[in-house]
Amino acid sequence: MNTSSESSTKPFKLTSLSHGGGCACKLSAKELATVLKDLPLVDDPRSLIDASTKDDAAVYQVGDDRAIVATLDFFTPIVDDAYTFGTIATANALSDVYAMAATPLFALSIVAWPRDPELLPMLNQAMRGGADVAKQAGIFILGGHSIDDAEPKFGMVAIGEVKLSQLISNANAKVGDLLVLTKPLGTGVMTTGLKRGFINEQQLQPAIQSMSKLNADASGVIQLHRDSVHAVTDITGFGLLGHLGNMLEASGHSARIDAGSLPVISGVKELIRSDIIPGGTRRNHEAACLVTNWSDGIAIEDQFLMTDAQTSGGLLIAVDPTEMNTFTRSLENAGTLAQAVIGEITARADKLVNVVSNS
Repeated sequence: MNTSSESSTKPFKLTSLSHGGGCACKLSAKELATVLKDLPLVDDPRSLIDASTKDDAAVYQVGDDRAIVATLDFFTPIVDDAYTFGTIATANALSDVYAMAATPLFALSIVAWPRDPELLPMLNQAMRGGADVAKQAGIFILGGHSIDDAEPKFGMVAIGEVKLSQLISNANAKVGDLLVLTKPLGTGVMTTGLKRGFINEQQLQPAIQSMSKLNADASGVIQLHRDSVHAVTDITGFGLLGHLGNMLEASGHSARIDAGSLPVISGVKELIRSDIIPGGTRRNHEAACLVTNWSDGIAIEDQFLMTDAQTSGGLLIAVDPTEMNTFTRSLENAGTLAQAVIGEITARADKLVNVVSNS
């Protein structure tokens, strides 16, 4: 991977060109509901998964035991190094394919960039970063589309395939399943800390390592233990509780989360205490409070951690509790950044999520 010194010399910070960063720029779930409410329902038997369950990718059957998995993701700069921006954006887009236990086939780039001769070399670096991560995933970027835009944006269309017998969604969690998270939380807070000058790029490195890492290892473990895994989603712009909420609504259950068991990037809680909180995280927290029971003693920094808008976050996996030891050992052997059991699926209650602190 390129270092910053190998990248083009930057006259100013890339993040200074954007109003926000990464998946924190998403429209909120409430805003999306307003936009999507009048659109026609999908009426095609080959459409196996569409937007109705708020899943990670669309799935379309193309054979007796074969389906195409399609997704796209793009966002504004989340770091100042353009090459690293490209690696994160590409890993983030591919994450939705991995969340369906699918195998990536190819990608297409999405580019919105200023038509400025001094900034075009930075776009080249971002595209090189994307190509290198695509190579790690065993695929190529076959093309794409670009427009002139004063605010840079970069991302990918990611296409994969899956056998119907291997396909997994966010909709089949079962009561008693244990919830496993495969990456630490806090990337939104950390990148906001960089943008506001509270931390430097060296302090951001653990977050960069997490965001740049493909979820291929965890996806491979899910495929290996397919009979033990009931539901999966990846954690991105709506935060842990937002994406968990989508899983619970689709599955018809509730969940208990242990705040003390959450994996967290070092320094995140200190930044939250200093009021370094992305706008997207605040919107997520507001939405989560409507469907979450916060037990006594759950600190505000833990609440914001659970609603922090993640970019290229980990997979949240609902696993048969009788297979948990074997499953987490496989995750550890595969090299995931975290193998934390953070809670369990419970019977449907008045609130979707009950947050406790048992640790």
